[in-house]
Amino acid sequence: MDLNKVMLIGRVTRDPEVRTIPSGQSVATFAMATNRQWTDQAGQKQDKAEFHNIVAWRKLAEIIQQYVKKGSKIYIEGRVETRSWTDPQGVKKYRTEIVAENMIMLDSRGNSGVAAANPTMSKPAQTAPEPVTNNPSEEIRVEDIPF
Repeated sequence: MDLNKVMLIGRVTRDPEVRTIPSGQSVATFAMATNRQWTDQAGQKQDKAEFHNIVAWRKLAEIIQQYVKKGSKIYIEGRVETRSWTDPQGVKKYRTEIVAENMIMLDSRGNSGVAAANPTMSKPAQTAPEPVTNNPSEEIRVEDIPF
């Protein structure tokens, strides 16, 4: 079995750009940053930011256009995809993106709490991602996660 699953919590680094492709589907593109902090061997706190290119399609793109702005803190769930193309000079280019399948807004600014958007599901908004387990009677607790 293969798995291509990405879960990110971070801040949007630029306002989403939404456009409609010729088939009529909406597509939103934006970037988000995730930060990692650690203490090095010398006892100094270190920070490192990673930047991710995010792509959302259809209804999720429209929701992102309406509610997500630069600086918004969001949770994105999706998959990694790498596209390739040849530019006009004949050079092969690559771009790795996160194709968003679910988004949860984590800011409380201007919102009445936490909002969730998953256009493929018909259940009401959730406040946090549900844990996935192999055994429904077994619950995963945060304390049990090894990282």
